[in-house]
Amino acid sequence: MKDARGREVGLHEDLAAVVIGLGIVLLALAVTWQARPVSDAGSRARHPKGWPTPLAATVGMPGAWADAPLDAFRDKQGDLAAGAIVLGMGWVVAIVAAGVVLGGGSVRACLPGAILIAGLACLAYVLSGQKVVKYYNLEYPLWALAVGLFVGNAAGVPRWLAPALVGEFLIKTGLVIFGAEVLVSRLLALGLPGLMTAWLVTPVVLVATYLFGVHVMRIPSRALCMTLSADMSVCGVSAAIATGAACRAKKEELSLAIGLSLFFTVIMMVAMPPVIRWMGLDPILGGAWIGGTIDATGAVVAAGESLGKQAGEVAATVKMIQNSMIGLIAFAVAVYWAGWVERDPAGPRGTLAGEAWRRFPRFIVGFLAASLVCSWLHTLGPEQALWVDGATTGFTLKLRGWLFCAGFVCMGLQTSFRELAPYLASGRPVVLYLAGQALNLVLTLVVASLTFGWLFKKVVEP
Repeated sequence: MKDARGREVGLHEDLAAVVIGLGIVLLALAVTWQARPVSDAGSRARHPKGWPTPLAATVGMPGAWADAPLDAFRDKQGDLAAGAIVLGMGWVVAIVAAGVVLGGGSVRACLPGAILIAGLACLAYVLSGQKVVKYYNLEYPLWALAVGLFVGNAAGVPRWLAPALVGEFLIKTGLVIFGAEVLVSRLLALGLPGLMTAWLVTPVVLVATYLFGVHVMRIPSRALCMTLSADMSVCGVSAAIATGAACRAKKEELSLAIGLSLFFTVIMMVAMPPVIRWMGLDPILGGAWIGGTIDATGAVVAAGESLGKQAGEVAATVKMIQNSMIGLIAFAVAVYWAGWVERDPAGPRGTLAGEAWRRFPRFIVGFLAASLVCSWLHTLGPEQALWVDGATTGFTLKLRGWLFCAGFVCMGLQTSFRELAPYLASGRPVVLYLAGQALNLVLTLVVASLTFGWLFKKVVEP
């Protein structure tokens, strides 16, 4: 944030996300440890999802409903669960306020807007929980972006709401927290076939799609080409935010990339399982294909599990391996942008490493730190593994969902259809996304067939 003289005050947005995100992970671990079971603490059979954590009661989410929207505020037993949902909204308000304060802003100025954003995020969750909507897996990110776009373009964004519009900060904080779920032991569970499927195809598709957009389709914005390519080839929204920060994409370009990703994710999630059955592919191979091509982790799990439990596990693991590439991809984009795209020959001479580090999205450091710490704890023994699992599945995963949902609402509010129209008028971004995804589907199927279907088939057989 800048003061009246244009000077930076407070922490940079990325550093604030790291401080708050790592603080939340440490809080989750501490509270879960304090409430650890007194008996059978190392029993996975007794605690399949990890140790129960008291913090789980503070991040309730609206549930499923059919005809009465208020049913979303009741639990499976029919009891009112509004208190936990309000606390979940409270986390959003508190984190927005903490981020604004660390950035040098005022709590009083951002508080009304933060409450509204939390309310709109809750609305998005309610809309995504409707029975028919849930059947088609139209998940909360799509509704959050749609709610923000509708409100922002229909009613406009009042001045008092502006201090709380920190969508990228919320998503970055969520990504730091997400690092606690990316465990090295799980990434290595599939060994070479999983690593080859994710790490060989992804950079090839990213580079090829970017070059196709810049040199063949001649899309004017290189940042849009890169953001779209990373979004489609790596892991959807998370990669779009990370690479968008590295190449300094505009908010409209980020919203466009995220919107296309969410739209085609729904289509692929519904279409790929029946196509895999029609092709007669082995479910394990089909799961790997799904994990390497569908963008959102939730959609990957849903599509993979429709082929069977083990196919769902393979799909989720391949996607998690792709997720682990966020830091490497963001750094590579920062280096490329600093050294080739925006380097000014007439400007002051600086080192490439220094300029790349200046552009590098620092919140990735927090993501990696959370991943490494939780990965280390997870390997210390069965009790420590259940400790980490309880803290993440019981609390941080749900809180991350709230932060992402609120972040998408903010991005929608800040995106004008009038400013978005020039990007859509030519249709070239849509064609670029489709071309890149087609290449991704073909290459991932070829490599997955080579690894899961032939070279390492016995390794992944049940």
